[in-house]
Amino acid sequence: MIINDQTARQTAKVLLQINAIKLQPNDPFTWASGWKSPIYCDNRIVLSYPTVRNYIREEISKFIEEHYGKPDVIAGVATGAIGIGMLVAEYLGLPFIYVRPEAKGHGRKNQIEGHIESGQNVVVVEDLISTGKSSLNAVKALREANVNVKGMIAIFSYGFDVANSNFENENVTLHTLSNYKNLLLEAASSKYITDNQIDTLSQWNANPSVWNAN
Repeated sequence: MIINDQTARQTAKVLLQINAIKLQPNDPFTWASGWKSPIYCDNRIVLSYPTVRNYIREEISKFIEEHYGKPDVIAGVATGAIGIGMLVAEYLGLPFIYVRPEAKGHGRKNQIEGHIESGQNVVVVEDLISTGKSSLNAVKALREANVNVKGMIAIFSYGFDVANSNFENENVTLHTLSNYKNLLLEAASSKYITDNQIDTLSQWNANPSVWNAN
């Protein structure tokens, strides 16, 4: 769920302004999975804009303090959330770790990089939620290290039903600064896209697999 409507709209606005999110319903992108998509989101771009990254850092940090108090550690999901997760940890004055998709095949063979102790409370920071599988893979690694995952907060979510189900099944609480619904509201009000394009974007989000079959 989003933190609140105001933050969701403002976050969508700044992500569109810096082209971290691009909408091209008439010229779809191709994702790594092979899917065609009218939207592409790369929140790593946030790090290149000090005003925007400070806004994102502070909104995430304020929410963590208000909702969870101060956890023992902030964890970022590699690689997209390493930068913003570290900024959040610095803002809160907390230790930082990050979680790889899988353990390294050499050296210490770590999947979790940084110092973490059994029983510590961790909040996970993520940049983007699609199906949630890679994010929940990080949670699994942390739980296997016997730490208490209090929840996850991400910059943006596509709002897929499958993601909601995946997080619910794994009993992980997810909050986001913004989501697809608020992105479309902001894009429409700012005339970033036309009414016809909004319909196309809505159809894709409701059932992307069918949209790709067309």
